[in-house]
Amino acid sequence: MASMNLKVNPNTGKRAYVTFLAGNKDYWMGVVGLAKGLRKVKSSYPLVVAMLPDVPEEHRQILVAQGCILREIEPVIPPENKVAYSMAYFVLNYSKLRIWEFVEYEKVMYLDGDIQVFRNIDHLFDSPSGYLYAVKDCFCEISWCNTPQYQIGYCQQSPEKVTWPKETLGSPPPVYFNAGMLMFEPNLDTYEDLLRVVQISTPTCFAEQDFLNVYFKDIYKPIPSTYNLVLAMIWRHPEHVDLDQISVVHYCANGSKPWKYDASEQHMEREDIKMLVKKWWEIYEDSSLDYKNFVEIESSKLNPNPIMEALASNKSGGDVLANLAPSAA
Repeated sequence: MASMNLKVNPNTGKRAYVTFLAGNKDYWMGVVGLAKGLRKVKSSYPLVVAMLPDVPEEHRQILVAQGCILREIEPVIPPENKVAYSMAYFVLNYSKLRIWEFVEYEKVMYLDGDIQVFRNIDHLFDSPSGYLYAVKDCFCEISWCNTPQYQIGYCQQSPEKVTWPKETLGSPPPVYFNAGMLMFEPNLDTYEDLLRVVQISTPTCFAEQDFLNVYFKDIYKPIPSTYNLVLAMIWRHPEHVDLDQISVVHYCANGSKPWKYDASEQHMEREDIKMLVKKWWEIYEDSSLDYKNFVEIESSKLNPNPIMEALASNKSGGDVLANLAPSAA
């Protein structure tokens, strides 16, 4: 299991945001929105897209044009699953284990493609090394219905409301994190061990999230929910939510994906949810945040240099963008 006694990463100082993309559906829109959101908050670090081979060329070109660094990865196939996943597509998420191999970066912040960043969170990269940082999850939604937490009404977000019954269920479960946002140091030893252990671990309802919670339980450090606001927190634990202070929103509730928002789903008619969806679209549709336009605008504020001049004069946005993106800090 995870240990703090690991080889030192030689790429000291290099940092990146990473997201995951698979298939030919519309999830690429989430990645574009995330790339533009990171630009809007003036993040200093690139967005790397860990993508499976089935992502079509058309979508790859869109992401390159948005300044993303593309890293194709092979799927990670877990052992046969005897228990149904909470969502069928969760089986794909085991492939996220590949990002521990991205050792060209000293630190990585993983963000799901249905996440948007509304405040700069670069400072998280300065957190002490040797830990995995993530936000505590909420157990109150129906997707958790097969767990004892849900069945007794216990949630680690508000543990004082329902006391864990030690006399019947034993010790309370360890703190459980949502894997939509993770901050960690890539490491080849850890990567190889993750792939080994996953093949001898029985898959469970929440797939790689359950697996990562077990694997990293000894080095996990909770961080405030402002860094990964799961939407269910808004109606399940409103006392813990101040939308004016939220840095990262995770559009993971049914119907909440902004690019296929469905007002008929439960809770989606709420005005605060509609507002958050609208804020996502404002970023997505802001042409000034498109990579080439953003670079041109920023370069006009500074003394020109050869790279900026080349970008500003590049009519097609093709070759220069493709060559520049992988060299981002």
